[in-house]
Amino acid sequence: MPSVALYNIAGQEIGTVKLSDEIFAQEVNQAVLHTVVRAYLANQRQGTQSALTRAEVRGGGIKPWRQKGTGRARQGSTRSPQWRHGGVVFAPKPRDYRISINKKVKRLAMKSALSAKVNDGGLIVFDALDIAAPKTKEMIKVLDAVKAGKALVVLPEKDEIVERASGNIPNVKTTLVGTLNVYEILKYDTLILTKDSLAKIEEVYA
Repeated sequence: MPSVALYNIAGQEIGTVKLSDEIFAQEVNQAVLHTVVRAYLANQRQGTQSALTRAEVRGGGIKPWRQKGTGRARQGSTRSPQWRHGGVVFAPKPRDYRISINKKVKRLAMKSALSAKVNDGGLIVFDALDIAAPKTKEMIKVLDAVKAGKALVVLPEKDEIVERASGNIPNVKTTLVGTLNVYEILKYDTLILTKDSLAKIEEVYA
């Protein structure tokens, strides 16, 4: 059973926390991680891009000049793609980029991502994040105390003080256990949890 150090808000080690084998000691499945991250990024796309083909551009019904005898290349419409104000050859149209993933695959990817963080030494657990005031400098002190750079802070429930204190720090993001996803776990070098958020993760993914 893996374990990590438990820190207080001053960055002092006050004990250790045992982690669930079922969640934090799984073999890292790179193929599943790739599949889930690809699906996540695809699902962020709005798919609202649109342009007009030559059939949809207004005008261009009359032949610009006669077929032969002018010395110029033959043209049938002023809305052909080579013309200014012409249509687009293979015009993009609104489409759905969504990729569906099975629940079991999502859960396996989440366990793989969390296990990878433990293996890389990128998991930090605090007993609590009780910041006195919603000030950026207060959160920077906490992060500097544990040498956390690019960090994802996972909260058990909405905490406006922590969210406001972290909002202006580059490469630091706060999220809730309920909205935690594989892409963000892998994107950030350090995953910061509290004891409560760790308990919630173990409850959800056990």
